[in-house]
Amino acid sequence: MSPMKLCVPGDKLCSTEDCMPGTGVYLRHGYIYSALAGYVLRKNEGEELPVISVVRETETQLLPDVGAIVTCKVTSINPRFAKVHILYVGSTPLKDRFRGTIRKEDVRATEKDKVETYKSFRPGDIVLAKVISLGDVQSNYLLTTAENELGVVVAHSEAGAQMIPISWCEMQCPQTHAKEFRKVARVQPEYLEA
Repeated sequence: MSPMKLCVPGDKLCSTEDCMPGTGVYLRHGYIYSALAGYVLRKNEGEELPVISVVRETETQLLPDVGAIVTCKVTSINPRFAKVHILYVGSTPLKDRFRGTIRKEDVRATEKDKVETYKSFRPGDIVLAKVISLGDVQSNYLLTTAENELGVVVAHSEAGAQMIPISWCEMQCPQTHAKEFRKVARVQPEYLEA
């Protein structure tokens, strides 16, 4: 991605023949000018012309992109998929709320037909996933946890304690020692020493 261009209010950005105005800009005599000090963003949104916007430095929005590793929170599950809210792209927190779906067939790489969603995730779980396709109108991204490094990283047991991963498909409550099924992100060696 090319470095984003900085601008100040009143900067002439382009002609209305080249771009459509987005947010943070204004029109005058067939040209689009910056109304803010910030970064110039050009986005093709399926229109004939790209949309040009200016965002303040603090608002430069990282969007989940195909192949990006995202951290998300499970909001609901059904037999076919888990619904999630994407919280981070890499280590950068997102301001806007992006929704994602992890389909049953994208939970793991092997024995896909034997996957049961409720044995992989529970609402409230924090999951590491990878974006496999960009969202539709509702910004609903398709995600996968099929790689070993991906899956549940934080889960709480019925007793409310943070569970400890004990295998790639189980986590255990440190208080009650009850085990629950999850699609666990690769168990880190430091967990095993505890």
